[in-house]
Amino acid sequence: MAEARGTGAPAAPCGQAADTAPAACLTAREAAAFLQLNEKKLYELANRRDIPAARVGGKWLFPRALLEDWLLEQAHGGALTDRLLITGSDDPLLAATTAALGHELGAEGLVAYSPTGTLTGLELLARRRANACALHWGGVEHSAQQHALLLHRFGASRQWALVRLALREQGVILRRGLEVDGLETLAAFDYRWAMRQAGAGSRHFLESALASRGFAATDCSVVAEAYSEREAAALVAREDADCAPGTRAAAAEFGLGFLPLGWEAFDLALPREILFRRLFQDLLAAHGDTRSQTLARRLGGYDLSPLGRVLGLD
Repeated sequence: MAEARGTGAPAAPCGQAADTAPAACLTAREAAAFLQLNEKKLYELANRRDIPAARVGGKWLFPRALLEDWLLEQAHGGALTDRLLITGSDDPLLAATTAALGHELGAEGLVAYSPTGTLTGLELLARRRANACALHWGGVEHSAQQHALLLHRFGASRQWALVRLALREQGVILRRGLEVDGLETLAAFDYRWAMRQAGAGSRHFLESALASRGFAATDCSVVAEAYSEREAAALVAREDADCAPGTRAAAAEFGLGFLPLGWEAFDLALPREILFRRLFQDLLAAHGDTRSQTLARRLGGYDLSPLGRVLGLD
Protein backbone atom coordinates (compact mmCIF):
# COMPACT_ATOMS: atom_id res chain seq x y z
CA MET A 1 0.00 0.00 0.00
CA ALA A 2 2.72 2.50 0.90
CA GLU A 3 4.73 1.34 -2.07
CA ALA A 4 1.88 2.20 -4.47
CA ARG A 5 1.77 5.79 -3.19
CA GLY A 6 5.49 6.22 -2.85
CA THR A 7 6.52 5.64 -6.47
CA GLY A 8 6.24 9.34 -7.32
CA ALA A 9 4.71 8.43 -10.69
CA PRO A 10 1.15 9.52 -11.51
CA ALA A 11 -1.44 6.77 -11.60
CA ALA A 12 -2.71 5.72 -14.99
CA PRO A 13 -6.39 6.39 -15.78
CA CYS A 14 -9.00 3.89 -14.62
CA GLY A 15 -8.96 0.73 -16.68
CA GLN A 16 -5.51 1.46 -18.14
CA ALA A 17 -2.12 0.16 -17.12
CA ALA A 18 1.23 1.86 -17.54
CA ASP A 19 4.79 0.70 -17.24
CA THR A 20 5.72 3.58 -14.95
CA ALA A 21 2.61 3.91 -12.78
CA PRO A 22 -0.02 1.67 -11.18
CA ALA A 23 -3.55 1.88 -12.56
CA ALA A 24 -5.74 4.36 -10.68
CA CYS A 25 -8.52 1.76 -10.64
CA LEU A 26 -8.37 -1.97 -10.02
CA THR A 27 -10.50 -4.69 -11.57
CA ALA A 28 -12.44 -6.98 -9.26
CA ARG A 29 -9.74 -9.64 -9.53
CA GLU A 30 -6.99 -7.12 -8.77
CA ALA A 31 -8.93 -5.56 -5.89
CA ALA A 32 -9.66 -8.97 -4.38
CA ALA A 33 -5.94 -9.82 -4.49
CA PHE A 34 -5.04 -6.38 -3.07
CA LEU A 35 -7.43 -6.85 -0.13
CA GLN A 36 -6.76 -10.59 0.18
CA LEU A 37 -10.47 -11.40 -0.22
CA ASN A 38 -12.24 -13.82 -2.51
CA GLU A 39 -14.12 -12.17 -5.37
CA LYS A 40 -17.56 -13.26 -4.10
CA LYS A 41 -17.01 -11.41 -0.81
CA LEU A 42 -15.68 -8.38 -2.72
CA TYR A 43 -18.84 -8.26 -4.85
CA GLU A 44 -20.99 -8.46 -1.70
CA LEU A 45 -19.17 -5.45 -0.23
CA ALA A 46 -19.46 -3.52 -3.50
CA ASN A 47 -23.19 -4.21 -3.92
CA ARG A 48 -23.84 -3.08 -0.34
CA ARG A 49 -21.79 0.10 -0.96
CA ASP A 50 -19.58 -0.87 1.97
CA ILE A 51 -16.40 -0.44 -0.07
CA PRO A 52 -15.30 2.27 -2.56
CA ALA A 53 -16.36 1.03 -6.00
CA ALA A 54 -18.05 2.16 -9.21
CA ARG A 55 -19.96 0.14 -11.78
CA VAL A 56 -18.78 1.16 -15.26
CA GLY A 57 -19.96 -0.52 -18.44
CA GLY A 58 -21.40 -3.45 -16.51
CA LYS A 59 -18.28 -4.22 -14.47
CA TRP A 60 -16.97 -3.07 -11.10
CA LEU A 61 -13.90 -0.84 -10.81
CA PHE A 62 -12.18 -0.05 -7.51
CA PRO A 63 -10.23 3.24 -7.10
CA ARG A 64 -6.85 2.28 -5.63
CA ALA A 65 -6.41 5.47 -3.54
CA LEU A 66 -9.87 5.14 -1.99
CA LEU A 67 -9.24 1.48 -1.20
CA GLU A 68 -6.09 2.49 0.64
CA ASP A 69 -7.99 5.13 2.61
CA TRP A 70 -10.76 2.60 3.34
CA LEU A 71 -8.21 0.15 4.75
CA LEU A 72 -6.78 2.83 7.01
CA GLU A 73 -10.27 3.75 8.15
CA GLN A 74 -11.06 0.14 9.09
CA ALA A 75 -7.89 -0.29 11.14
CA HIS A 76 -8.07 0.54 14.86
CA GLY A 77 -5.69 3.42 15.48
CA GLY A 78 -5.53 4.09 11.74
CA ALA A 79 -4.47 7.38 10.22
CA LEU A 80 -8.02 8.71 9.95
CA THR A 81 -8.81 8.41 13.66
CA ASP A 82 -7.41 11.91 14.21
CA ARG A 83 -10.17 13.60 12.23
CA LEU A 84 -13.92 13.92 12.54
CA LEU A 85 -16.04 15.46 9.76
CA ILE A 86 -19.64 16.15 10.76
CA THR A 87 -22.30 17.03 8.23
CA GLY A 88 -26.12 17.08 8.11
CA SER A 89 -28.29 19.47 10.10
CA ASP A 90 -27.10 22.85 11.34
CA ASP A 91 -27.07 23.74 15.04
CA PRO A 92 -25.54 26.71 16.92
CA LEU A 93 -24.50 24.67 19.96
CA LEU A 94 -22.87 21.89 17.92
CA ALA A 95 -21.05 24.53 15.84
CA ALA A 96 -19.69 26.11 19.03
CA THR A 97 -18.66 22.70 20.41
CA THR A 98 -16.75 21.69 17.27
CA ALA A 99 -15.03 25.09 17.08
CA ALA A 100 -13.91 24.89 20.72
CA LEU A 101 -12.72 21.29 20.39
CA GLY A 102 -10.85 22.10 17.17
CA HIS A 103 -9.07 24.98 18.90
CA GLU A 104 -8.12 22.71 21.80
CA LEU A 105 -6.75 20.04 19.45
CA GLY A 106 -4.72 22.47 17.38
CA ALA A 107 -2.65 20.51 14.86
CA GLU A 108 -3.16 17.22 16.73
CA GLY A 109 -6.54 16.52 15.12
CA LEU A 110 -9.19 17.91 12.82
CA VAL A 111 -12.83 18.41 13.81
CA ALA A 112 -14.95 20.06 11.11
CA TYR A 113 -18.67 20.77 10.81
CA SER A 114 -20.21 21.33 7.37
CA PRO A 115 -24.04 21.54 7.54
CA THR A 116 -25.92 20.29 4.47
CA GLY A 117 -29.38 19.42 5.74
CA THR A 118 -30.48 16.02 7.06
CA LEU A 119 -31.01 13.99 3.87
CA THR A 120 -27.94 15.24 2.01
CA GLY A 121 -25.89 14.62 5.15
CA LEU A 122 -27.07 11.02 5.36
CA GLU A 123 -26.20 10.50 1.70
CA LEU A 124 -22.70 11.84 2.37
CA LEU A 125 -22.39 9.51 5.35
CA ALA A 126 -23.54 6.54 3.27
CA ARG A 127 -20.91 7.36 0.65
CA ARG A 128 -18.23 7.61 3.37
CA ARG A 129 -17.58 11.27 2.62
CA ALA A 130 -18.34 12.22 6.23
CA ASN A 131 -17.82 10.58 9.62
CA ALA A 132 -21.07 11.63 11.28
CA CYS A 133 -24.40 13.19 10.30
CA ALA A 134 -26.51 15.42 12.54
CA LEU A 135 -30.20 14.87 11.92
CA HIS A 136 -33.72 15.71 13.07
CA TRP A 137 -36.95 14.57 11.46
CA GLY A 138 -40.29 15.41 13.05
CA GLY A 139 -41.61 15.80 16.57
CA VAL A 140 -39.91 14.31 19.60
CA GLU A 141 -42.83 12.00 20.33
CA HIS A 142 -42.18 10.06 17.11
CA SER A 143 -38.43 10.62 16.80
CA ALA A 144 -37.25 7.10 17.71
CA GLN A 145 -39.37 5.55 14.97
CA GLN A 146 -38.91 8.32 12.41
CA HIS A 147 -35.11 8.50 12.75
CA ALA A 148 -34.79 4.71 12.48
CA LEU A 149 -36.99 4.66 9.36
CA LEU A 150 -34.98 7.51 7.87
CA LEU A 151 -31.68 5.71 8.39
CA HIS A 152 -33.07 2.46 6.98
CA ARG A 153 -33.36 4.16 3.59
CA PHE A 154 -29.59 3.74 3.37
CA GLY A 155 -28.08 0.28 3.07
CA ALA A 156 -24.97 1.37 4.93
CA SER A 157 -27.07 2.02 8.07
CA ARG A 158 -26.55 -1.63 9.06
CA GLN A 159 -23.15 -0.50 10.32
CA TRP A 160 -24.36 2.76 11.89
CA ALA A 161 -25.16 3.84 15.43
CA LEU A 162 -27.48 6.66 16.48
CA VAL A 163 -26.48 8.91 19.38
CA ARG A 164 -28.69 11.57 20.93
CA LEU A 165 -27.19 15.04 21.34
CA ALA A 166 -30.17 17.00 22.67
CA LEU A 167 -33.82 17.87 22.41
CA ARG A 168 -34.45 21.18 20.63
CA GLU A 169 -37.39 23.57 20.33
CA GLN A 170 -38.40 23.95 16.70
CA GLY A 171 -40.61 26.64 15.18
CA VAL A 172 -40.45 29.78 13.05
CA ILE A 173 -37.75 32.46 13.25
CA LEU A 174 -39.29 35.96 13.09
CA ARG A 175 -37.78 39.30 12.11
CA ARG A 176 -37.35 41.86 14.87
CA GLY A 177 -40.61 43.55 15.83
CA LEU A 178 -42.84 41.02 14.06
CA GLU A 179 -45.58 39.64 16.32
CA VAL A 180 -48.06 37.08 15.04
CA ASP A 181 -50.70 35.01 16.80
CA GLY A 182 -49.94 31.73 15.07
CA LEU A 183 -48.55 29.81 12.10
CA GLU A 184 -51.82 30.20 10.22
CA THR A 185 -51.27 33.97 10.03
CA LEU A 186 -47.80 33.54 8.53
CA ALA A 187 -49.10 31.09 5.93
CA ALA A 188 -52.35 32.86 5.02
CA PHE A 189 -51.03 36.40 4.66
CA ASP A 190 -48.27 37.89 2.54
CA TYR A 191 -45.31 37.38 4.84
CA ARG A 192 -41.97 36.77 3.14
CA TRP A 193 -40.45 33.36 3.90
CA ALA A 194 -36.84 32.22 3.68
CA MET A 195 -37.60 28.55 3.10
CA ARG A 196 -35.22 25.70 3.81
CA GLN A 197 -34.28 23.35 0.98
CA ALA A 198 -36.00 20.01 0.38
CA GLY A 199 -34.52 17.35 2.64
CA ALA A 200 -33.89 19.73 5.55
CA GLY A 201 -35.32 18.66 8.89
CA SER A 202 -36.60 22.16 9.69
CA ARG A 203 -38.59 22.24 6.47
CA HIS A 204 -40.02 18.78 7.22
CA PHE A 205 -41.09 19.95 10.68
CA LEU A 206 -42.71 23.07 9.23
CA GLU A 207 -44.54 21.11 6.52
CA SER A 208 -45.96 18.74 9.15
CA ALA A 209 -47.09 21.68 11.30
CA LEU A 210 -48.70 23.40 8.30
CA ALA A 211 -50.49 20.21 7.24
CA SER A 212 -51.97 19.77 10.73
CA ARG A 213 -53.51 23.26 10.32
CA GLY A 214 -54.83 22.73 6.80
CA PHE A 215 -52.02 24.51 4.97
CA ALA A 216 -49.07 23.53 2.76
CA ALA A 217 -45.63 24.99 2.11
CA THR A 218 -46.94 26.23 -1.24
CA ASP A 219 -49.24 28.59 0.68
CA CYS A 220 -46.18 30.47 1.99
CA SER A 221 -44.76 33.41 0.04
CA VAL A 222 -41.18 32.24 -0.45
CA VAL A 223 -38.63 34.92 -1.39
CA ALA A 224 -35.38 33.04 -0.66
CA GLU A 225 -34.02 29.56 -0.04
CA ALA A 226 -31.63 28.92 2.85
CA TYR A 227 -29.30 25.93 2.95
CA SER A 228 -28.63 25.92 6.70
CA GLU A 229 -30.31 26.92 9.96
CA ARG A 230 -28.05 29.88 10.48
CA GLU A 231 -28.28 31.08 6.88
CA ALA A 232 -32.06 31.17 7.32
CA ALA A 233 -31.65 33.23 10.50
CA ALA A 234 -29.19 35.56 8.76
CA LEU A 235 -31.67 36.25 5.94
CA VAL A 236 -34.30 37.19 8.51
CA ALA A 237 -31.81 39.29 10.50
CA ARG A 238 -30.96 41.27 7.33
CA GLU A 239 -34.72 41.65 6.74
CA ASP A 240 -34.44 39.95 3.36
CA ALA A 241 -37.30 37.81 4.71
CA ASP A 242 -39.87 38.09 7.49
CA CYS A 243 -39.67 34.53 8.75
CA ALA A 244 -38.03 31.14 8.29
CA PRO A 245 -38.33 27.64 9.76
CA GLY A 246 -35.73 27.01 12.45
CA THR A 247 -34.93 26.52 16.11
CA ARG A 248 -35.26 28.84 19.06
CA ALA A 249 -31.47 28.70 19.47
CA ALA A 250 -30.85 29.94 15.92
CA ALA A 251 -33.30 32.79 16.45
CA ALA A 252 -31.67 33.76 19.76
CA GLU A 253 -28.17 33.68 18.27
CA PHE A 254 -29.24 36.44 15.84
CA GLY A 255 -31.40 38.35 18.32
CA LEU A 256 -34.64 37.48 16.49
CA GLY A 257 -38.17 36.62 17.49
CA PHE A 258 -39.49 33.08 17.61
CA LEU A 259 -42.83 31.30 17.20
CA PRO A 260 -42.62 27.87 18.91
CA LEU A 261 -44.19 24.85 17.20
CA GLY A 262 -42.86 21.93 19.26
CA TRP A 263 -39.83 19.91 20.35
CA GLU A 264 -37.68 17.52 18.35
CA ALA A 265 -34.81 15.11 18.90
CA PHE A 266 -31.39 16.09 17.57
CA ASP A 267 -29.20 13.04 16.92
CA LEU A 268 -25.91 12.00 15.33
CA ALA A 269 -25.68 9.00 12.99
CA LEU A 270 -22.21 7.51 12.55
CA PRO A 271 -20.47 4.20 11.79
CA ARG A 272 -20.17 2.01 14.88
CA GLU A 273 -16.38 1.85 14.64
CA ILE A 274 -16.25 5.62 15.24
CA LEU A 275 -18.53 5.49 18.28
CA PHE A 276 -15.79 4.70 20.82
CA ARG A 277 -12.96 6.61 19.22
CA ARG A 278 -11.29 9.09 21.52
CA LEU A 279 -12.09 12.03 19.26
CA PHE A 280 -15.81 11.30 19.17
CA GLN A 281 -15.93 10.74 22.92
CA ASP A 282 -14.10 14.06 23.34
CA LEU A 283 -16.82 15.69 21.23
CA LEU A 284 -19.57 14.30 23.47
CA ALA A 285 -17.71 15.44 26.58
CA ALA A 286 -17.25 18.94 25.13
CA HIS A 287 -20.92 19.10 24.16
CA GLY A 288 -21.93 18.53 27.76
CA ASP A 289 -19.28 20.56 29.60
CA THR A 290 -19.95 23.72 31.61
CA ARG A 291 -19.25 26.03 28.67
CA SER A 292 -21.77 24.23 26.43
CA GLN A 293 -24.41 24.05 29.15
CA THR A 294 -24.06 27.78 29.77
CA LEU A 295 -24.42 28.56 26.07
CA ALA A 296 -27.42 26.22 25.79
CA ARG A 297 -29.17 28.12 28.59
CA ARG A 298 -28.36 31.51 27.04
CA LEU A 299 -29.69 30.50 23.62
CA GLY A 300 -32.68 28.61 25.00
CA GLY A 301 -34.61 25.80 23.40
CA TYR A 302 -32.25 22.97 24.44
CA ASP A 303 -32.58 19.99 26.74
CA LEU A 304 -29.17 18.29 27.08
CA SER A 305 -30.28 15.61 29.55
CA PRO A 306 -30.30 12.79 26.93
CA LEU A 307 -26.79 13.65 25.64
CA GLY A 308 -24.77 10.54 24.71
CA ARG A 309 -27.67 8.07 24.75
CA VAL A 310 -27.13 5.36 22.11
CA LEU A 311 -30.42 4.54 20.41
CA GLY A 312 -31.60 1.34 18.80
CA LEU A 313 -32.35 1.22 15.07
CA ASP A 314 -34.75 -1.76 15.14
